[in-house]
Amino acid sequence: MHFSTVALIGRYQDSGMDAPLRALAAVLTNAGRTVLIEEETATNTGVAELPAATIEEIGKQADLVIVMGGDGTMLGAARLLAPYNIPLIGINHGRLGFITDIPLQNALQAIQAVLDGHFTLESRTLLEASVIRGGQTLTTALALNDVVLNRSGRSGMIEISVELDDQFMYKQRSDGLIIATPTGSTAYALSANGPILHPGVNAFLLVPVAPQTLSNRPIVIPTSGTLKLTLTEIGRAEMGASVHFDMQTWSNLQLGDQITVKKAQHQIQFLHPKGLSFFSTLRKKLHWNIMPES
Repeated sequence: MHFSTVALIGRYQDSGMDAPLRALAAVLTNAGRTVLIEEETATNTGVAELPAATIEEIGKQADLVIVMGGDGTMLGAARLLAPYNIPLIGINHGRLGFITDIPLQNALQAIQAVLDGHFTLESRTLLEASVIRGGQTLTTALALNDVVLNRSGRSGMIEISVELDDQFMYKQRSDGLIIATPTGSTAYALSANGPILHPGVNAFLLVPVAPQTLSNRPIVIPTSGTLKLTLTEIGRAEMGASVHFDMQTWSNLQLGDQITVKKAQHQIQFLHPKGLSFFSTLRKKLHWNIMPES
């Protein structure tokens, strides 16, 4: 796999982003690659010497996209670029960095190794969720990590009726419900005591947030089905509830609204330098390799 055109996307809110982007562009240019930079990244970092491109132009022209930032930056880029089936590689310029898994200090060497053909490629599942009110679809969105139904800040518990392929599963009273992909199992779902799913597992995860009934536990379901979630009760209904997609876009909900969630048609292709794996990331980020001291 030869990457003749490489696009750069950066978390331009970070100060000092211009220097690592320029260093990365130099490595790519010296390797004979055409380099594009996403237009908002270019505008906000002052990296004006590279051709700027919209997300749509990147989708049509690039063979590889390098995302420099945190996991949120990668989530945003992945959702927008999903229809184009372009591999993405992440350089961590944020905090934890589960999916932007290349440390900034190793970025130039890692990208050079990738250009030399030393990499692995993996597919990640996306969720597609729709909000339906009165039989009409209000919005449809993709999510790489999770779709989250939750009460608003000042409301009481919400009640959600859950069905899988029109089979009733349960009614749940809680602060919310997380529907996560394997990628999202190490995000919000993990904080709510959900299990970790390997990215190769063809499944979704339902994790309640602060359920009223403590026996209401997380459950893993197959990706072949369609979930239907109905908002049947809102504590302090005037305060409402909402549904979030990767915590980046959201929609207000009303009593009786339905949210359908299914496996999206598109997948995300993540590229990793050889030697990086899901388990090495868990060891590093969750400190699995540290034994308790006596």
